[in-house]
Amino acid sequence: MPTPAELISPRSPRVAAARRLARRNFRTKERRFLAEGPQAVREAVAHRGSQGATLIELFATVEAAERYADIVEAALLGGARVHYASDEVLAEVSQTVTPQGLVGVCHFLDSPFEEILGSGPKLVAVLAHVRDPGNAGTVLRCADAAGADAVVLTDASVDLYNPKSVRASVGSLFHLPVAVGVPVEQAVAGLREAGVRILAADGAGQDDLDAELDAGTMGGPSAWVFGNEAWGLPEETRALADAVVRVPIHGKAESLNLATAAAVCLYASARAQRAPGGCRSVTPS
Repeated sequence: MPTPAELISPRSPRVAAARRLARRNFRTKERRFLAEGPQAVREAVAHRGSQGATLIELFATVEAAERYADIVEAALLGGARVHYASDEVLAEVSQTVTPQGLVGVCHFLDSPFEEILGSGPKLVAVLAHVRDPGNAGTVLRCADAAGADAVVLTDASVDLYNPKSVRASVGSLFHLPVAVGVPVEQAVAGLREAGVRILAADGAGQDDLDAELDAGTMGGPSAWVFGNEAWGLPEETRALADAVVRVPIHGKAESLNLATAAAVCLYASARAQRAPGGCRSVTPS
């Protein structure tokens, strides 16, 4: 099996190149991003895209390399360059206050929107005007957990590869197709043409989520459009939807945050689709 290089110098050009990926313009130019921590790196090692192996390079402290020997071994076998790194080097390339000892350099892995449409999606999350990277990553994680087929980030949303987005996805970024930079009008039109019902999630929506479930209208292919954390969806975006749906507030809470509302909506669709008559078959246990 290949072996890691000697302890890499903080002044190494490879360290400088990895550090630059904290900036969006360099990520976009190089089409590379950073994945930090054992969970994200493990998923990166396992992922293969159109370019082949997703993980290009791995920086690991000696302690982390021993603790996560299986990840390091898999990275080496997958063809990634693995470097032993001091705490100083990890502090240089990490975007966290307390690095976990593993930082990977990865190829971009977003999918063309046309491929997502061609796959016959049944459940999609569309992030329109979502600006907080932590929220974007958390919604992606919720979509993954709910069994969604894809996530779409519009051109008005945050960078998918922002380090906070990557961390908040907790590895889910590597699990399902994600399209980026799609104008919201194009996203809605394409999904509708593919036979997907467009649902805009909005606290002031005319349609109640419980009523939609009771009416049996959510068993078919659906795309949920989620808006900005502070002001929700603009009127022109709500007007594109087939229904504007609110999550009912049964208690005294003023509202739900974006990620919580997204989880409720996506799981409601997932359950309806898996019920008798829904668009997803139920596999017998």
